[in-house]
Amino acid sequence: MWSAPKAYNLNEEVADVASVARNKIMLACTECKQRNYNSMKNKKNTPDRVELNKYCRFCKKHTAHRETK
Repeated sequence: MWSAPKAYNLNEEVADVASVARNKIMLACTECKQRNYNSMKNKKNTPDRVELNKYCRFCKKHTAHRETK
């Protein structure tokens, strides 16, 4: 039996290519070492570890959060 060709979806293909360059990372507080945040990082643009100033609910203040493995 003959079937119509599958519709070509450009959005799915673009999403697959974009997700290859991005990795999930965890951010841990530098003071209490708790892993508080999950984020995404483009490994091509930022090959070294990310450090962001974020709120730590365990320390109850803003501290530096560094990318962990």
